[in-house]
Amino acid sequence: MQTEKHPLQPFLPEKAKILMLGSFPPKRERWSMDFFYPNRINDMWRIMGILFFDDKHHFEILEEKRFDREKITAFCNKQGIALYDTACEVRRLKDNASDKFLEIVTPTDLPSLLTHIPHCDNIVATGEKAATTIAETFGCETPNVGNCVELTIDGKHYNFWRMPSSSRAYPLALEKKAEFYRRLFKESE
Repeated sequence: MQTEKHPLQPFLPEKAKILMLGSFPPKRERWSMDFFYPNRINDMWRIMGILFFDDKHHFEILEEKRFDREKITAFCNKQGIALYDTACEVRRLKDNASDKFLEIVTPTDLPSLLTHIPHCDNIVATGEKAATTIAETFGCETPNVGNCVELTIDGKHYNFWRMPSSSRAYPLALEKKAEFYRRLFKESE
């Protein structure tokens, strides 16, 4: 079975305080932009719109049915949000984007990634597979959804958060997902 390498470079703003990690992007035919959380039916950018602009459509170009990559990257730079995934290479066991059918062939070298964002003190898993991969990488417990555990990597302390998946397959209303993320941003100020 064929493997896929990650199609994007890590997005690492110089002053990033938060590193958000998903598992792996969907297949390119599902993308509405060339950036993280590109699938139109993924709610990550709607969650951010609700939290920071009180508008779930803030990052969408509705008439073009896509997300606004430039607006999103400017927002992430301003807010200090770095983005990547916990896998650099995967094998899709079924022809979809479901984490359940994603086999991680090569996990991301997270300690190395963190050296590029020295101001970061919050590592955020945006779903179960990402949380499990991070916990396995660092030999720590996996936090419950909406919570964090302390983690020490190379002598530096981090809060390791587990958020609900922004995928619509995760059975939780958009507003409820946003509340979990609201706590993360409030506590990481």
